[in-house]
Amino acid sequence: IGIDLGTSFSCVGVLQNGIIEIIANDYGGRTTPSCVAFDGQERLIGEAASMQGAMNPKNVLCEIKRLIGRSFHDPSVQKDIKRFAFDVVPEGEKIKLKVDYHGQINLFSP
Repeated sequence: IGIDLGTSFSCVGVLQNGIIEIIANDYGGRTTPSCVAFDGQERLIGEAASMQGAMNPKNVLCEIKRLIGRSFHDPSVQKDIKRFAFDVVPEGEKIKLKVDYHGQINLFSP
């Protein structure tokens, strides 16, 4: 089995009889958006999370892979923060993602 965790999209493939087959997601797609959304009651992933983007942009986390392992004050992080709809806040030098989940403000690490 192989997993490609991309910044924007992810996919899963399996090698069977010398042929790689990409496994379709629940929506029939061969790639899945690398997104997580919090709609107040539940956590959504992939396509379901991506579809929340227009209605709930502050609580949809996409393209966060680029933040992993970086300092909050890194110039590339500061540039990315400007285009994100969700809140990115510092905790010392660490990056935290701020979302409303279950009616409470939560901070998550990328």
